[in-house]
Amino acid sequence: MPERAKVAVLISGSGTNMAALLYASRAADCPYEIALVASNNPEAGGLRLAEAEGVPAFALPHKGMARLDHDMAMDAAIRASGAQFVALAGYMRILTPEFVGGWQGRMVNIHPSLLPKYKGLHTHDRAIEAGDSHGGCTVHLVTAELDDGPILGQTPVAIVSGDTADSLAARVLIAEHQLYSRCLARLVSQP
Repeated sequence: MPERAKVAVLISGSGTNMAALLYASRAADCPYEIALVASNNPEAGGLRLAEAEGVPAFALPHKGMARLDHDMAMDAAIRASGAQFVALAGYMRILTPEFVGGWQGRMVNIHPSLLPKYKGLHTHDRAIEAGDSHGGCTVHLVTAELDDGPILGQTPVAIVSGDTADSLAARVLIAEHQLYSRCLARLVSQP
C-alpha cells in the first residue's frame, strides 16, 4: 500500500469530528493518517482523546496573541508534524489569508449546513425557521472567505416535525462523522 497522507486536525472543543477522522484512519485501506491534533484551546477535550490514542497533540491559546502570530505558530507546529493536509473540525477561529494561502487546495472544513445556505453560526435554527425540509452538512476546501470554497461533498438530513436546533444538530453530527472521512480520503487520494 502506498504511504498514507499525513493530516493535521484543528479543533477547539470536544473533537467528535476529529475522533471520526481518527477512527476512520484506522481502517487498513484508509489513505490518510492523523499526524497531529492541534487546538487554540488547551482545555479542548479532543486533545486528551488524541493523546490517549497515541496521536501527537499541540495547544496554543490565542488570547493575547495577534491573529497572524497565532496562525503562524499553529502553521509551524503543523508543518513540523509532517502534515500534508489540514482538516478543520470545530476550529472556532477565523483564519488569516496568510494561513489559508499556505494550505490552498489542501485544507478542508466541515460545516453544519447545506452550503451555500447558512454560512456562519446557528445553522440549525436558521434552517428550521426558514421552513426547510432538510438541514445537513458540507465538506469544502477552505478559502479566505468564511464557509466558502469548492464543495467536496454534502449530506442532506431531514428536518422532522417538532425538531429543535439540538435534535437536528444531533442527527447532522452523525452525517458529519460519515461524510468527513469519505471526502478527506478522496481529497488525499487525488494525483
